[in-house]
Amino acid sequence: MPGRLGLLLRREEIPLIKHHPCPAGMPSSTGYSQVTVASGVLAHISGQMPVRPDGTPVLGSAAAQGEQVFQNLSAALEAVGASWSQVVKMNFYLRDMADLEHVRAVRDRYVDPQHLPASSLVQVAGLVHPDFRLEVDATVALDADAADG
Repeated sequence: MPGRLGLLLRREEIPLIKHHPCPAGMPSSTGYSQVTVASGVLAHISGQMPVRPDGTPVLGSAAAQGEQVFQNLSAALEAVGASWSQVVKMNFYLRDMADLEHVRAVRDRYVDPQHLPASSLVQVAGLVHPDFRLEVDATVALDADAADG
């Protein structure tokens, strides 16, 4: 039975992903879409912190920590058979807003500029490790085959 919005997919179809960087009546955005629409199977990637695959933390600059966070996000995308063009939403948690410029520079090397995800940014008082400067989670639209893997 189709959903009320008619967004259910047959197994052979790929997800519908539409990006609306700047809809009429909204402020312009840089590096993200104001609105994304996705149908199909969604994967939710938990907040990634600046931790190497061997479990050691990356301490130091926001740029170095951001690079590790985005490497972790890339590994998660690969694990579910997805690419950056399929990311429909990202949430950023920063301890210091002065780090935003550095985090955006890292982000811009990873996200697909033709398929910018919706994005939220929250300043937080702290993260799980006192020296962590950021955490990022993501929502990804998967095709049916990737969802089975």
